[in-house]
This record gives sequence, C-alpha cells and structure tokens, in this order.
Amino acid sequence: MPVVNTGSGPVRGVEEGPVAAFRGVPYAASPVGELRFAAPQPHPGWSGVRDAARPGPAVPQEHSRLEAVMGARPPDWDEDGCLNLNVWTPLTALAGTGAGAGAAEPRPVLVWFHGGGWSSGSGGWDWYDGGRLAALGGIVVVTANYRIGPLGYLHLPSIGADNLGPQDQGAVLRWVRDNIAAFGGDPGLVTVGGQSAGAYSSLHLAIDPGTSGLVRRMIVQSGPLGLAPQDPVDADGSAAAYLRVLGVDRADDPGRALRALSIEELLDAYQRLAAVLDRPPGDIAPPMWPVLGHPGTPRTWQQAVADGALDGKDVLIGTVADEMTAFLAFDPRMRDLTRDGALGLLAGLTGRLGPDAPAAYERYEAERPGAAPDRVYTDLATDRVFRDGGTRIAAHRAAQGAASYLYRFTRRPDPDEHGLRATHCCELPFLFGTFETYPDAPMLGPVGDRDRTLGRAFGGALAAFVATGSPNGDGLAQWRPYGPGPDTNVMCFGLP
Repeated sequence: MPVVNTGSGPVRGVEEGPVAAFRGVPYAASPVGELRFAAPQPHPGWSGVRDAARPGPAVPQEHSRLEAVMGARPPDWDEDGCLNLNVWTPLTALAGTGAGAGAAEPRPVLVWFHGGGWSSGSGGWDWYDGGRLAALGGIVVVTANYRIGPLGYLHLPSIGADNLGPQDQGAVLRWVRDNIAAFGGDPGLVTVGGQSAGAYSSLHLAIDPGTSGLVRRMIVQSGPLGLAPQDPVDADGSAAAYLRVLGVDRADDPGRALRALSIEELLDAYQRLAAVLDRPPGDIAPPMWPVLGHPGTPRTWQQAVADGALDGKDVLIGTVADEMTAFLAFDPRMRDLTRDGALGLLAGLTGRLGPDAPAAYERYEAERPGAAPDRVYTDLATDRVFRDGGTRIAAHRAAQGAASYLYRFTRRPDPDEHGLRATHCCELPFLFGTFETYPDAPMLGPVGDRDRTLGRAFGGALAAFVATGSPNGDGLAQWRPYGPGPDTNVMCFGLP
C-alpha cells in the first residue's frame, strides 16, 4: 500500500486500479471546543502511519434541500475531524516521490469543492470519488470538506466567526501548496473548481488576493453567480435572529454560549431560522452565505474581474440547461402558477433577479409561445441566477483577448416524471463517472452506454483543461473559446 509523507505525518492510501487514493487526510485541526467558530488552525500531527483508506467525517449538517432531486444520504458527520480532504493520484505519478522508484513529471492538480448551498455536502462522499477522473486525465484530484451552515457562515466576527467556510477553503489550497508534491502533483499548476456553492467558492478563491496566487486555472460548474455576497448589515441581522432562536444573549459572551451548546442544538436552530425566512420561489439563498468585505470575499466578483483579477488564468465555466427546476419542480407554490402570479413573484425578487425581471418575463414569454408560466419563470430564473454571470465573465475576457471556455449540459433523464429536464447537479455523475452512487436520483434516471460515452467526453474535456488549459485533446470534440457575436462557441454536452 502506498505511503506518503505530509507535513503532519505519513498517510497510507490504497491502490484502486491505476490510481492511489488517500482519504480523510486532515488539513487543519478539529474545529471543536475553543476552536469552534475559530479560523482554521494547523493540525497537531500524528505519530506513526495514519490509515487513509476511508473518508473522514462530513461537517455537521442537516439533510440537503435537494434530496428529492439527487437522492438521500445517511448522516455521516462528526464535528471532530471534519476538516479533512481526499487525494487521488495516478500510481505512475508517485514514482520518485518516496512511494515508488524512478522519476515522474509532476501532474497538474484539480482542487474541487462540493456544492450544497453552503449548508450540506462533503468532499468525501462517493458521489465525488475522484479516481476515475484522475485516471482519465492523468491528473491529481483533491476534494475537501469546509465548514457549512452556521459553523461556516455565522457572521459574528467578535467571536471569530467570520466567513469560516472560505477560510477553510483557503487552508485547503495552502495544504495543497505545501504537500501535493509528495503525491506527485505540481503545486504550481493548480486548478480550483467546484459545482454550485463550490463553483461560487472557486471563483472567489481565484480572485481573492489572499489565494489567487495559488490558482492557475478555474472551473465553475453551475455557480449561482447571480447571488450577490451577503451584505454585512444583513448578515449581522441573520446572526442576531439566529441567536434569538437559540436563546443566546448577544451582549453576554455569545462565543462561550455557542461553544457550550451541542451541535444538534446549533443545527436545529439553523433549520428553524430557514423556516422563518421562507424564501420565495426563485430565491435560492440559504440563511447564511459568504459576507462581502470579509475573509475570502473582499469585493464582488464583478469588480474583481473588471480590475483584471482573472488575467493570466485559464477559465472554464458551464451550466446545465434547466438549473432552477431542482429548486422549483417540487415547490407547491409553482403549481397552477398564473401569469399574474409569476409577475408578482418577480416583482418581489428585484433584489435577487434584477429590477427588470418583470419586463424580462414578457420577453421570455414571447420567445416561448405556448409555454406555461411556470416554465417561463423557471427559464428566466435559471438565466439570472446561474447563466448570465458566467457569460458576462467570458464576454469581458473575450473583449480583452483572453480565452474562456463555456459549456451547456443538456442531458435529461428518461423517463422524467417530475419534469426536471437537465437540472441542477445532473452533470456530476458524468464528470466523476460515479453513476452507480446515484441509485435513486430522479435527476439521473436509467444509465446506458450513450451516457457513459457522454461522461467520458465531459470528464475528459474538463480533465484536459486541468492538464493543459484547453479542454481539447485526443479523441475529444473541438471546443473553441467563447467569442462575442452570433456564434459564441458554447459547447453542448448532451442533446443539441
């Protein structure tokens, strides 16, 4: 079994076909006791060789709000030991690192962050097993946990709770910088990527001055770029409401009180806060998410991109065709939605979807003759929340003469009894080749040979981008950079 030395101690992985897997490797100290609501701290290390055959615990969390789309998962969390990551590396890449004989060129690295609306998910779940992707592209794949929900996004800087999720992600990138060479990876050739909340995080890691120097390339999959970072005033109000639900006096050492509560009490209060907020259809914001002007999110991505924060980096961005059905298809408020009802909802969402959303509805309606109001509403929300931001980034870069690669994933399940079409998260099993880990996922449905071929094409293109900065390679479809004008060169994966 392969053994690799890290800065905290040696770890023993397992061979799985052409790759070695190292799971549940700590990258920071457990955020327990006095370290709950504190910035990530160095791990104290261990003596002897640490077994890294199995994933570590997830960060404490409640069930995902997208279980009806992706399928349910049994709880596997524990606050103690949750700040861990996973590494998959080609066996040939370990040659010359101390785990094998001979010499090998260091491999490009993908550091990939899971989604889950800043409230759920884990890099250790088999959904995101990076072994197939590592083998497909000859790259090193890293997935990681980061604090979510109130543990990661409660805004109480006075006690240390200050964008802790983004701080954890920055700690992951620094761990990669310091340790990935021992796994055969190149610390100077790192792509940061992710899906949904993880994609949002990846963009901000690529543009934040504190971490941008650690990132060469960026992959943004279905990033909700239309959702602005939380305003500090609003975040302070959310924190105050959370403390009220818990019965904690903000004026009387709230840090000590929060650290004394059980994790179950903290999670239950977060769920109750979400129920009180009762977001309208189309508003996907959780109770807490990254706060503007604080660690990891010092400025908006729009300002950062305009200022050239992505200059010199390779960029790949994509969405699925029908992102918002995951959030709306099971919402009873969307049933029998009338045109007036849709316009009323949009008028109440001008802060999220833009002040012109009601007028835009009429344009979308005209472009979809005969479409029901819920379909028009869903398509408009999909573009405003997920698609428009990526297009704006690509258009800005194209005007500067910089290449960006855009895709649209259109494969839908058959049968599709819930009308999900190509919904949010549906591309994940195709990227990682982990179809068997979604046995009851309505977003996927039955899988055939054409789907596996699609997965190899999609995963192969993204792996090629990690390796070279271009998604083109042997056996892959020609994919040209995004360009303004009638032929924008958006690659389609799935149905035309």
